[in-house]
Amino acid sequence: MDWHQINYFRTVATIQHITKAAKELAISQPALSRSIAKLEDELGVPLFDRKGRRIYLNRYGKMFLRRVEESIMQIEEGKREIWRETHPDHGTISLSFLPSLGASVIPEMVSAYQKEHPHVKFQLAQSSNRQIIHQLKERQADLALISYYQEDEDILCFPLVTEELFLVVANDHPLASMEMVELDMVKDEPFISFKEANELGTIIHELCVSAGFTPNVVFEGEDIGTVAGLAGARLGVSLVPDLKLLDREKVTLVPVSSPVCARELGLASLKNTYQSPVVREFITFVQTFITEKQNQKE
Repeated sequence: MDWHQINYFRTVATIQHITKAAKELAISQPALSRSIAKLEDELGVPLFDRKGRRIYLNRYGKMFLRRVEESIMQIEEGKREIWRETHPDHGTISLSFLPSLGASVIPEMVSAYQKEHPHVKFQLAQSSNRQIIHQLKERQADLALISYYQEDEDILCFPLVTEELFLVVANDHPLASMEMVELDMVKDEPFISFKEANELGTIIHELCVSAGFTPNVVFEGEDIGTVAGLAGARLGVSLVPDLKLLDREKVTLVPVSSPVCARELGLASLKNTYQSPVVREFITFVQTFITEKQNQKE
C-alpha cells in the first residue's frame, strides 16, 4: 500500500465514478482500476459495490475511508507542524552553549533576535564543550556556541570572536597592582584549573607549557565563577575571561603579555545535515551580532 493508492482510493470514493476519477487524477482508467483492485486484494475485502458505470462505497469502503481521512488530516497537521518549526519567523531553534556565555552573551543575543522575530522559540541548554559536541552529533541541538579549540571531522565551526584570558588573582596578591604580566611570572604559583569536561583546563595547560612550565594544579573547578572564587580566597591563580559575574571586590584580572592568552569562540553545527530556514537565518544574525559587539568595544 502506497500513497498513490490511498490518494486514488480517496478520489474514487469522493467522485464514485472510475472514468471521472481517472480524469481528475490525470491517469488512465485501466491504471486506476488496477490500483483499486490491488488495494482491495491487499485489504482482503471489496471496498466498492458496482452498479453499471457507477460505483458506491460499501460498508468496508466507508470504514476504510474514515481512517484514510483521519490519516490525511494527521499528515496535513504534520506538514503544518514542520512549517511552524522551520519557518524563519515562527520556527524553533535548539541552541547549546558554554556556561560562561550564559551570563551575558546568550541572553543579549537571544533577546536581540526575538525583537526582530518575536514568534521564534528557543530551546536553550548549557554544557561543557565535550557534551555540546555530543549533543550536536546526536541532533539534540541545531547550533552551539563553543570554544573553537579542538577540531572534529563531523563538526563545522565558524570562528566568531577571540576572547582574551586574564590572570585572575586575589586583590591583595603581589601581581594585582601590575598593569600587565608575563605568564612565566606565576610558574611557581599554585594553579586553579578546570575539571576535564571544561575546555579551559586544556587551554590553561597548553598556555603554561608554551610559557615554559607545567602548572602546579592544586584545585579544579567546574565553572569560571568557582575558579575565580578560589583565586579570590588566595588558594592559587588561574586564567579566565572577563565576565560580569566575577566578584571584583575579591579578585583582580591582570592582562598577560606573553604568551597571548585567549580562546576562540565559534558557532558550531553538524556537517552535512539539514538546516531549517529559521536556523540559517539565525546563523546570519549571530555573525552580524558578534561583529557589531566587537566594533562597539573598539
